[in-house]
Amino acid sequence: MTNLGKAARIATLFWAISTLPVSLVGCSTSESTATPASTTYPGPDRSDVYPDITAPVKAATTQMSNEEAASYSARLSGLAAQRRSGAISEQEYRRKLAELEALATTHGPDTLKEIQN
Repeated sequence: MTNLGKAARIATLFWAISTLPVSLVGCSTSESTATPASTTYPGPDRSDVYPDITAPVKAATTQMSNEEAASYSARLSGLAAQRRSGAISEQEYRRKLAELEALATTHGPDTLKEIQN
């Protein structure tokens, strides 16, 4: 065997040994393949039951009337008009706006408490 043949064999053997760890790493996975447990409860399986669409539906609370909606809209529009015309100061506008925003943030929780009691 010539030196060139021995060198080729050694090079091939060295290549095979050096690429073996790389090829084995490619076969392993670092991620868990297990399906994660669901955090939500899907509820009972009612796929074999038709829904009862004839049952009367009740609202949690009474809906705002058209008059109430118009009143709130007029109040906000009036406040904006007063600000534009200079009838109220910037400070007064900010105070009234903060009052209305406070009402908006507390209205939901207050109504929910009223419903639950």
